[in-house]
Amino acid sequence: MAALGWLTPRRRPATARSVLAGEAAAEAAQKAALPTGTGELPATIEEALEPAFPVAGDTRAAAFFDLDNTVMQGAAIFHFGRGLYKRKFFERRELTRFAWQQAWFRLAGVEDPEHMQDARDSALSIVKGHRVSELMSIGEEIYDEYMADRIWPGTRALAQAHLDAGQRVWLVTAAPVETATIIARRLGLTGALGTVAESVDGVYTGRLVGEPLHGPAKAEAVRALAAAESLDLERCAAYSDSHNDIPMLSLVGHPYAINPDSKLRKHARSLDWRLRDYRTGRKAAKVGIPAAAGVGALAGGTAAAVALHRRRR
Repeated sequence: MAALGWLTPRRRPATARSVLAGEAAAEAAQKAALPTGTGELPATIEEALEPAFPVAGDTRAAAFFDLDNTVMQGAAIFHFGRGLYKRKFFERRELTRFAWQQAWFRLAGVEDPEHMQDARDSALSIVKGHRVSELMSIGEEIYDEYMADRIWPGTRALAQAHLDAGQRVWLVTAAPVETATIIARRLGLTGALGTVAESVDGVYTGRLVGEPLHGPAKAEAVRALAAAESLDLERCAAYSDSHNDIPMLSLVGHPYAINPDSKLRKHARSLDWRLRDYRTGRKAAKVGIPAAAGVGALAGGTAAAVALHRRRR
């Protein structure tokens, strides 16, 4: 999308850049949003909604999901980089850097700001001069090649519970908004808030609008979208794996820590937030959700989550 006034990091304080990035993400998300409940749905999910939450028919409630390591294993931007390399957008040495960053992310299970910033800078230089429509088309192919099989069934089931209750569901991610929108559509979600790259006449300039949608910028995006969509944040839910998203999680009345890093786990426990972990029992047929989260669990996923919880007490 075209920029709404490019501001470089050196010209505005961090809080202003976060607001700018959040507002740009919210505007892009509204333009690309699908009607509630449309799009591709997962093959089979056992449904057993808890009466209290999510509340069916509550149109002033919505759910906001972080993407990397919450909805999907690994980082979307790294998978996108692999797909672009396959299509000869850049050289092998850059692929090696992408591969190292992805390996680190999978082992650590958390975002490292320097790694993520380096990946975003690389991606911006790669797409500079390309048309937005071209990258959107390629992004559809990359989703099928590298991302579709990495969706956590448990988190996907949580999102479906909100959709089934008639609520809107948004991804909120530092990944490019175009990539995030593709993933949201393929999962049947409402839309996505993501990092907005500046474009002029449909061509990427190699710069961002504001800053990456990370940390406080995510909270600003959710706040802006909630205002535009007349949502009551106290009735909304948010889901993330990272302590970097505590500002976003703290905005809503129903925060969830999903596959949490150690800092988020500690914070969530101190505030009695709900925790769900799907990183064990991956060989089970399906990974599900405890009923208290809003969706009936499949046995393998539930057993794995319970076992992990007991080990970590």
